[in-house]
Amino acid sequence: MPIKMLAVELYKSQQKVHALRDKLEVATGLEADRLRRELAVAEKECEQLRRRIDARKDLYR
Repeated sequence: MPIKMLAVELYKSQQKVHALRDKLEVATGLEADRLRRELAVAEKECEQLRRRIDARKDLYR
């Protein structure tokens, strides 16, 4: 995948993480548990995308 597309996907993923964090601040009980799990998955996705972008950048050095 081209680096530009990866960057767009990373941006979308970061937006999702921010939205989940905002929701988690006001959530309680089972909803908070669900949001924590969803947030963990979203954060892992962000990290994977960052690593893919970094790897692509290394190819051009």
